[in-house]
Amino acid sequence: MIKSLYTRVVLIFLVSVIGGTIIAFFVATWVFEDKLNENLGIPLLNFGQDVAKIYETLPLREADAFVSGMNQLNSYHIRIYEDTGQFQSYGALNGHKLITVTNEQVKKVLDGEIVQVNRGGVSTVLLGLPMITERGKQAMFVEPIAPPSTSFVIKWILNFSSYSLIAGSLLILVAAMFLVKPIKKLTKATRHIAGGDFNVKLNIKQTGELGTLARSFEEMTHDLQQLEKMRREFVANVSHEVQSPLTSISGYALALKQEDIAHNERHRYLDIIIAEADRMSKMSDSLLKLSMLESQSQQLQLDTVSVDEQIRRVIVAIQPQWMARNIRFELNLEAVRLEADYDQLNQVWTNILVNSIKFSKDNSVINVSIKQDTKNVTVRISDKGIGISYEDQKRIFERFFKADRSHSRKYTGSGMGLAIVKQIVSLHQGNIRVESEPGNGTTFIVTLPITTPNK
Repeated sequence: MIKSLYTRVVLIFLVSVIGGTIIAFFVATWVFEDKLNENLGIPLLNFGQDVAKIYETLPLREADAFVSGMNQLNSYHIRIYEDTGQFQSYGALNGHKLITVTNEQVKKVLDGEIVQVNRGGVSTVLLGLPMITERGKQAMFVEPIAPPSTSFVIKWILNFSSYSLIAGSLLILVAAMFLVKPIKKLTKATRHIAGGDFNVKLNIKQTGELGTLARSFEEMTHDLQQLEKMRREFVANVSHEVQSPLTSISGYALALKQEDIAHNERHRYLDIIIAEADRMSKMSDSLLKLSMLESQSQQLQLDTVSVDEQIRRVIVAIQPQWMARNIRFELNLEAVRLEADYDQLNQVWTNILVNSIKFSKDNSVINVSIKQDTKNVTVRISDKGIGISYEDQKRIFERFFKADRSHSRKYTGSGMGLAIVKQIVSLHQGNIRVESEPGNGTTFIVTLPITTPNK
């Protein structure tokens, strides 16, 4: 098995050229056989008719002398048969072996027929013509003799074919080098990527299929580089988010070992340990859920959902959070029903509303509205909170990302709520976007199709 693409390209070229030439030769010969036979036989027929006219015009002796001195006898051999079977030959053989003329062929020509003998189905190798001389009816057979230059012509054709093949092979070798060079670059770049080095430049300027492949490869490399960057950020974020509660748990657990610690202090330390453990548990659950959503291993359980009723239920469920800060809701909810996963969609509204409450000012208002068109349902949730900067708006749906980290101590959370929301909305074939200005609040806009395709 030939593994080298370079060698295979060259061999395929050679086999294709040689095989195609041979097949084309035989096909062309078969298609134009009659015309080739006719064209190749015309000079022989013309020569035979000229000789016959000489014998019919001149006296026999003068005709014999004239024909004997013809230069064409270097290319043709003439045999003139009597009705008795005797014949007279004209022309040198030059090593050529004459074709045997049968009595039947002689008889046909004497009866006035023209006899043609084709060997191999192409050229006429023997032509019989009737003619009338002073001796009466005679049969003349003209046979072409291979000229002395035939061997040279054959040799020239062989040499020409050989040189053509060599020249073509050299050209295809050079062409194959340019063809294989980009593939070698791709192979080398693949090894670099496998080793973790994503900073590869192909510099392939071609515009054909290889150029398209190279550009797709570079795009893939860029995506892999981004994924690697996200992976490292994810590991760093997880380590940071886990380290913080672990440090608290460890510190307060050590403090509990003190014998002279006050009873109320002991309870406070235990409450902190329990809260931090609960925080780690929630973060673990969020990570697991997000992983399942991103891998789409969690199938949607589609059902008819009344979106307006569902949002009202969520607001009631989280009432302690907004009542404690005297936050009010203004609702403009059309009665809307769509095909969705009830539990998943419930978490979307919960995460967004809890987020809005967390970053809203006390005694403020959160607006929730629903609108429907022929295909989609649009839900808008607006608060009057601290807002989000334009730079942070691009990343708020990334896991562990927390907008305005200067407030991270005041506003607790793992930073995965909106990442989960984004995945659930995407699974429902919808989209979510944010509009916000620092200090002027934030609006989340969720658009969902009325009928969600089965996953």
